[in-house]
Amino acid sequence: MPDGIRDLRDTIGFLEEKEELVRVAGRVHWDRELGVVTREVLRRKGPALLYTNIQDYNLPDSRSTQVVTGLLAGYRRLSLLLGFSDRVSNYQLVRYVMEKNAGRVPTMLADEHPVQQNILLGSDIDLSQFPVPKWHHLDGGRYINTFAGVVTRDPDDGWVNVGVYRGMIAGPDKISVLLAPTQHWGRHLAKYAGRKQVMPVACVYGWNPVMDFVAGSPVPFGVNEYEVMGAYLGSPVPLVKCRTVDLEVPATAEIVVEGFISPDPATFLPEGPFGEFTGYVSDVPTLRPVIQVTAITHRDNPIFRGTLEGSLPGASGENSFMSGIQRAAIAWDLLERAGVPGVLNVVVHPVTNGTNIVVQIHKAFEGHAKQVAAALWSSNAALYRYKIVIVVDDDVDPTDYEAIDWAIAYRVCPGTDDMVVFPGSFGSSLDPSTPIDKRSIPKLGAGLWNRLLIDATKTWRFDPRPEWQNRNFPPTVANTDEERQEVLDRWDTYGFTGRV
Repeated sequence: MPDGIRDLRDTIGFLEEKEELVRVAGRVHWDRELGVVTREVLRRKGPALLYTNIQDYNLPDSRSTQVVTGLLAGYRRLSLLLGFSDRVSNYQLVRYVMEKNAGRVPTMLADEHPVQQNILLGSDIDLSQFPVPKWHHLDGGRYINTFAGVVTRDPDDGWVNVGVYRGMIAGPDKISVLLAPTQHWGRHLAKYAGRKQVMPVACVYGWNPVMDFVAGSPVPFGVNEYEVMGAYLGSPVPLVKCRTVDLEVPATAEIVVEGFISPDPATFLPEGPFGEFTGYVSDVPTLRPVIQVTAITHRDNPIFRGTLEGSLPGASGENSFMSGIQRAAIAWDLLERAGVPGVLNVVVHPVTNGTNIVVQIHKAFEGHAKQVAAALWSSNAALYRYKIVIVVDDDVDPTDYEAIDWAIAYRVCPGTDDMVVFPGSFGSSLDPSTPIDKRSIPKLGAGLWNRLLIDATKTWRFDPRPEWQNRNFPPTVANTDEERQEVLDRWDTYGFTGRV
């Protein structure tokens, strides 16, 4: 992370200096309009946005008046916030993230804790005092948890998890949440349920973007995300103890909501639908667990941090860009740990959020692509990702959809094992292509996916031929390096009169 960025406010100033964030001074309504403006800026590949004039929250006595979004929506912003001087390649980002994900720096308790400058308890608790948008016109309500760091603790061994999970305001002191038992906080809740206890939880809104970047990624089970954040920062994450729950949160965060989740279905409230990362509205309103809020703490003049979900062609958001790099890094690490040889690059295009993944290899044997898919599909990181695995050769640029399309067109033979379907795997409960009865978390524990491998590498099954330069696959029409250089050396002599 860049030197000097300690919290969200430092981040805003840094991105403004880099001309990657603008302040929206015109009045914008929190109900849908803010989401529509955000989507239009994403379409235009515009900057991050700090809304400063929000309908109903622009009054002298407003508790919170600003919303910031889009901080990670773009490769240049990601590169800058990860500490590079400007935009770098997918390969550089992914390898950097792999290195940092492996690091651990223990946390520390801070001497100062601005996040507790204001403490709301009892009847003073009112989530509607914060400018939480209704991001999409079909959302079931105002989604307060879109890019919050949600903190829970394992009651047996004390392992702390910080994840990103969606949550909708269900009352002045209630947030209904999508909580899957396969997720890390779902495993924590199961243990509390076994003890017939409620689970403490803290939701953190707005801190150093390293929190969003790490908490929204599938860090391995048992790993404290705060310690991984410390590896990115190069220093301990400064924490403060919560006021009503036994958890710690970043001391310079903007807002923290403390509370408990009961595993008792009698306490559940409706949640959903929501404009999910898939680009589709997810499921239907469903009774789900609830965070019963016991305290809200916040800085003076707190800035609410949220994000517009939903990848669309040409208008993918910050979770899509962040997820693309993190999911590629985690996949590459999985492949290395599984001993898969010859991996040259791993790419997740933002619009798929990792549901599709492209792996470039230096092919070593005919079943090489199948080894890639098997390693990815056997990992817990594949729960919501890696449904379709595309493997390409070293002469195909995995960052270029045109190159991938060409490889699929001319290196894939349908009806052969160039295309392999792996049915009935655990998978996403949010994928609209999956029948609703195959997405029932209460019934199945996870969604059920049929996964697909597309082996878009050149087959080795053909016999070598002299006219193919004794290779077992026809050569391409690419010019030789020598021919091309000769032409380039004479380029000015050809007498072009138009633009070339």
